Amino acid sequence: MREFLVRITTTVPEGTPPEEVAARRAAEAEHAEELAAAGHLWRLWRPEGERRSSVGIWCADDEAELHAKVLDTLPLRPWMTVTVTPLAPHPSDPGRADGSP
Repeated sequence: MREFLVRITTTVPEGTPPEEVAARRAAEAEHAEELAAAGHLWRLWRPEGERRSSVGIWCADDEAELHAKVLDTLPLRPWMTVTVTPLAPHPSDPGRADGSP
C-alpha cells in the first residue's frame, strides 16, 4: 500500500438542518474508525486554529483506490474539498521499514 498526505476542508452548506449535520458527523466518526481498522487511515490531525480542516496520512494501493474506495465513501464527502499528495520514502526517514540507519 502507498501513503498519501490528505488535507480535507469541510464546509457545511448554508441552510443544512442541524440534525443532518449531527447525523453525518456521527457517521463520519464511525466510518473513520472502520477505515483505520482496515488500514486506510493511519493518522489524523487538525491544524491548530482550523476547526473545519484536517490533515492525515491515508493509505491505499493507488490514488484511484484512495478516492473511489476510501475518501468518496466518507459521509461528509459531498461537503469536502480534498487535496491529495502521494508520498514517497525519504532516505533519512528514521522510521524506515528496512531498519537501516
